[in-house]
Amino acid sequence: MRPMKILVIGGGGREHAIAFALSRSQHAPQLFVAPGNPGIAALATCVDIPVDNINKLLSFAQTEKIDMTIVGPELPLSLGVVDTFRNAGLPIMGPTRMAAQLESSKSFAKSFMDRHHIPTAKWGTFTDIAKALHYLKSQQYPVVIKADGLAAGKGVVIAQTADEAQKTLSDWMGGKQLGGAGQSVVIEEFLQGREISMIAIADGEKAVLLQSAADHKRAYDGDQGPNTGGMGAVSPVPWVNAALVERVRTEILEPTIAGMALDGMPFSGFLYMGIMVVGQTPHVLEYNVRLGDPEAQALLPRLQTDFVELCGRSAAVALYQQEQLKWDSRSSVCVVMAAEGYPGTVVTGSEIQGIPSPTEDAVVFQAGTCMKDEKLQTAGGRVLGVTALGDTLEGAQYRAYDVAKKIRWKGAWYRHDIGKSLVKL
Repeated sequence: MRPMKILVIGGGGREHAIAFALSRSQHAPQLFVAPGNPGIAALATCVDIPVDNINKLLSFAQTEKIDMTIVGPELPLSLGVVDTFRNAGLPIMGPTRMAAQLESSKSFAKSFMDRHHIPTAKWGTFTDIAKALHYLKSQQYPVVIKADGLAAGKGVVIAQTADEAQKTLSDWMGGKQLGGAGQSVVIEEFLQGREISMIAIADGEKAVLLQSAADHKRAYDGDQGPNTGGMGAVSPVPWVNAALVERVRTEILEPTIAGMALDGMPFSGFLYMGIMVVGQTPHVLEYNVRLGDPEAQALLPRLQTDFVELCGRSAAVALYQQEQLKWDSRSSVCVVMAAEGYPGTVVTGSEIQGIPSPTEDAVVFQAGTCMKDEKLQTAGGRVLGVTALGDTLEGAQYRAYDVAKKIRWKGAWYRHDIGKSLVKL
């Protein structure tokens, strides 16, 4: 009997983590990743197909007789890759184009939450800059401004003053800084509390929560600087207890899955819930319709449940009613190493040296890398994710930073305080 063939769509650190988790399955699947990256190439066959070339991806899956496809990034989901594959009779893990609006349209998501009584911040949505500016006059600061469309993790500004809010609207709606993504905006009240990432795997009818994680979105130490796609992550979050997890399940996850089904767009795949805990009450900051990145790089090395089987049950609408996941009890810390200039204009083409082979307690996931002239080089803003496990959060931090400081390229930098604020709690 031939090994199971699995296609992963994507080429970043998240997809490297997905391939890593799949490679540890007892089923020893044959892995393909499109387009992949040099780090992924050690685990899978990389296929040179862009994530937005849906027809070419379908053709490859049909020719190779792929048994299951797992979608990493949001772009192909928003383009309907799941619909295309399902219409062709191919098993695929992910939400349909309609269901993917939970991420691709902030106003869709906010309207959905209001309709189904899911706790979230008060909000307004605008396509007219004059009306948006008028709305700001009645708001208290800080205020949160979000691009309605996909903006690669950079479409959120927490404006501390009226001047900052007005400049953001001018840049996005007037100056087209984010292209089409910023032509419609959502303005929200600022929620004060503690933020966590909770991710679930759903099959359209049922869902199971992964353990908690915490992203570090700001560029610099002390949570300073602009928002990024994420500079590091920790799992589990020390202060998240069973009672809070149960509230997330009953007040957010289950109403979301039931609401999407009721609205005629059952949700399957990975559901990311960015949550602000105000007092003891969880509120949804945002939905993503795929694994978080870098959260995936902190979570998946801890997952002991067979990832091939878990993804297969999601794709086949066959999750167990009481799905029980097994986890490594150790803490994990992922430190993102970035290129010079990130999150602005990035310098690429620098040779990377010193990446160690994976060990039982540390693995380096590649994101923005490429091979050129037989040398591994930087090819993006977030270049690597260094993930380490430890019996304590402090132990995982020490190990991650010990590995990171040995990896070198011109202009490499990273935050030095990933998880530090959580250790004190």
